[in-house]
Amino acid sequence: MTDKSVYGPWAVIAGGSEGVGASFAELLADAGINLVLIARKPGPLHETADRARARGVEVRTLTLDLLDPGALPAIRTVTDGLEVGLLVFNAGANSYGHEFVTGDLDRVQGVLDLNITAQLALTHHFGALMRERRRGGILLVGSLSGFMGQAQISVYSAAKAFGRVFAEGLWLELGQYDVHVLELVLGVTRTPAMERAGLRMDLPGLRVAEPEDVAREGLEHLADGPVWVAGENAGTAEKRSGFPRAELVLAAHEASRRLLLPAASPAPSASSS
Repeated sequence: MTDKSVYGPWAVIAGGSEGVGASFAELLADAGINLVLIARKPGPLHETADRARARGVEVRTLTLDLLDPGALPAIRTVTDGLEVGLLVFNAGANSYGHEFVTGDLDRVQGVLDLNITAQLALTHHFGALMRERRRGGILLVGSLSGFMGQAQISVYSAAKAFGRVFAEGLWLELGQYDVHVLELVLGVTRTPAMERAGLRMDLPGLRVAEPEDVAREGLEHLADGPVWVAGENAGTAEKRSGFPRAELVLAAHEASRRLLLPAASPAPSASSS
């Protein structure tokens, strides 16, 4: 169970309404840690808040788009005066699914602002307070996508690569103040967002993690930073970090294409790439 004396009495979860974010909320509530939950969708947000309150903790909610220029001031109106011992940034998403050069640069900027700029703003604010108190934790949710460039999501993959390298440097900076930093790298996880994206979860040999399992794994390894790869995907992350790059990128591209094919469609041959 997550140590309330280290990571409490309050935790802030950005992207805390469903999927892995909701699982973080429930597990932290079980540990007796009060919650500030931030998400765009009020329905799932309030449902998750009610489940957490039923576990006996105080919960504050903020329906907010982190791309709003006033996001951080709005968050501070809810959190100033609270002793926040844990920040979970789970709000990364890919709203851009086109080839880069034919895509809309405004949408590209939105991917960067959510996955990088918003993450930096919250980490800067809450990390400074934890540094002063000399305790706490910052958990940044990453993705296997950040270990390799991929077609259609090249910007998202690059943003996730930034997050991992940033977490490593932050881990060095804050570790001397007893503040733990961890990037939790997720693979394919059975979340509402992935289901809405139409990803096939039935491919033979595909590792599909459950939200509660990866959230629990992340909380259990908060002190084992700077990077923890969840769901038995460490081998995949290591392979994606290797060389030669062309061969690895092409192989991963073929695998990712199969995730989006309808169940009745044959997989493309290697010669069609």
